Amino acid sequence: MSICGSKTVSRVLALALFAVAPFALAAQDTMKPAAKASSDDSVSKWDIFAGYSYIAPHGNIDTNVGGGNYVATPYTAITGGGIVSVARYFNRNVGVEAIGDVHFENESQDPWVSSKDDMSGGAIGLIARFPTADITPFVHALVGGDLVGGPYYQPDTWGMAVTAGGGLDYHTPLWHHRLSIRIFQADYQYTHENFGNANGPDGRANLNVARLSAGLVFGIGGFAPPPPVTLSCSASPTSIFPGDPVTVTATAGDLNPKLTAVYTWTGSGVTGNGTTAAVATGSLAAGTYTVKGNVKEGPKAGQSADCSASFTVRAYEPPTISCSANPSTINPGDSSTVTSVGVSPQNRPLTYSYSASAGSVSGSGTTATYNSTGAPAGGVGITCNVTDDKGQSASANTSVTITAPYAKATPHASALCSITFDKDKARPTRVDNEAKACLDQVTQALKSDATATVVVVGESTAKEKDEKVGKGKHAKPAEIAAQRAVNTKDYLVTEEQSGIDASRVSARTGTTDGKTVEDYLVPSGANFDDDVQGTTRVDETALKPQARKTVHAKVAHHKKAAAPAQ
Repeated sequence: MSICGSKTVSRVLALALFAVAPFALAAQDTMKPAAKASSDDSVSKWDIFAGYSYIAPHGNIDTNVGGGNYVATPYTAITGGGIVSVARYFNRNVGVEAIGDVHFENESQDPWVSSKDDMSGGAIGLIARFPTADITPFVHALVGGDLVGGPYYQPDTWGMAVTAGGGLDYHTPLWHHRLSIRIFQADYQYTHENFGNANGPDGRANLNVARLSAGLVFGIGGFAPPPPVTLSCSASPTSIFPGDPVTVTATAGDLNPKLTAVYTWTGSGVTGNGTTAAVATGSLAAGTYTVKGNVKEGPKAGQSADCSASFTVRAYEPPTISCSANPSTINPGDSSTVTSVGVSPQNRPLTYSYSASAGSVSGSGTTATYNSTGAPAGGVGITCNVTDDKGQSASANTSVTITAPYAKATPHASALCSITFDKDKARPTRVDNEAKACLDQVTQALKSDATATVVVVGESTAKEKDEKVGKGKHAKPAEIAAQRAVNTKDYLVTEEQSGIDASRVSARTGTTDGKTVEDYLVPSGANFDDDVQGTTRVDETALKPQARKTVHAKVAHHKKAAAPAQ
């Protein structure tokens, strides 16, 4: 290679290095150990390519050889060359690329003549790739310049160059899949060169260049996919009774602020289209319910997320009630106040009702009135009921005792004492002194009870009942029993100034066989005929009491029939 050729190579390499330097420096900031890259980083952010390059320019240059003569000299292929490129990708597919290549051939040994058929240069442009697991096809289009020497000793001259082409990379497992083999890179390049007339043959060249390359590609960095969208939900409150409100709140994470997130909700009674949803629980039965939420910002994987939140609907607890009656003991026809204390655990509205086993209860609030009218004496059960607005109820019992009505005791006649009439044969109806003790007892009983009366009941024997007073058809029954009763009454009223009114003593006869008078005390209100049956009132207007004077005995010269006592 000549000194001039060496200078040309140096300039080309410097140009290539200058073109790729910014990208290489930036790549240093993004390089990380492959072992730390995630599985989603297999698509590199930087690709650095170096390899062999074959170039085949097609075209002629008309060279002025003097005397008005021009020689058409063709370009020939250059088999010796190298190429490097650096590509920086903005995403998985598109990036910017810088390329530098050098090609030398047919160098002259004459030190004052520049090399010919040289073609080196650099370009920058866009690149698009289509990565898969094993291979990555790519295409690129670049604009730059080439330093080209003429085939007839034209000096190296810069000219504009446009490049378009593509290639195929095969990914190896080396260096954690970072090393690839560029199986081929095929480019078409158009370049225009104007050699002018300075220091050598002049002429212009419009070249259509085919360039084939192959080599190694080292990938740096990667494009980890954006973190997937996350969504969490929470229900508040988590335990409620039917009808209580429930709010479900969604909290999304890793949303792309450039995209619009759309929220949807599903579940029993759920409404909402934003980050919160409301649940209508009025018609829900007791149990556990789940609300599901979704957020979506795009159709791609990781651009949507689901969440769920649960809440429990508890059954309403029934109310409780206690009740009491005051007073608890009443007289027939009286009233008692019934008081109820109802409690709803959920403070539901309460209504009250009452019933009784006898009598009646009026009232529909926490107090009611029991009326005992028509109820029999004894215990009466009262039931107190409470019902909430959900139809749940409870009952409690109390009682009222109705006392029996006061019944005044019915008085009855009672026997006091009796006197006998069997000692005075001459006067069988006379009240003797021996009767005094009994009759004093009767007198005292009348004085002790000013409203009581006394009934004296005279009795006679069967023989005495057959005795007659008078003879013949004018004979009458002796009425000995009646006389004994009348005489006893007279003693009580007149003897010893007892002060007993005659109206308080009545005389009667009985059916008992005997010579007695029974004395009965009859309190006010007593019915003597019910208590002592079989007696007969004495007609005191027809039968007068007999005097108690002593009768002296006479000597009887002739036996005569005994006369009835006077």
